[in-house]
Amino acid sequence: MSVIDIVFKGRPITKKNHGQIVKRGNKLGYIQSEAYRNYEDACLWQLAGKKLHISGIVVVECKYYLPNKRSWPDLIGLLQATSDILTKAKVIDDDKWICSYGDSCIAGIDKENPRVEIRIMDRKNKVLEALLK
Repeated sequence: MSVIDIVFKGRPITKKNHGQIVKRGNKLGYIQSEAYRNYEDACLWQLAGKKLHISGIVVVECKYYLPNKRSWPDLIGLLQATSDILTKAKVIDDDKWICSYGDSCIAGIDKENPRVEIRIMDRKNKVLEALLK
């Protein structure tokens, strides 16, 4: 059975807010906000040394807990950021292989412990889980 559970501690951040357009030589490029880059680095650091990988078509379920209602993000932006981090960390082959985000949601407020709880499973396990309910 291929299931991976991961928790990224810290306030979940989306990729698309407050990026910057920069000039590199004769070309313009886009870089993510410093807040997102710091969040991504923190998540990658939390995975450092762990041998987590699941290949093929996967279902990724994310439960987001935010520290407060200030700067409330959209779920799609959070899922995009999490998917890209999982790909960069080589936990999944590529986010294009995510066939479903299952029961993903912004689950609530946790001032003391903002985080995202992630469950990654191969598609067959998700079908089996649904049949067993």
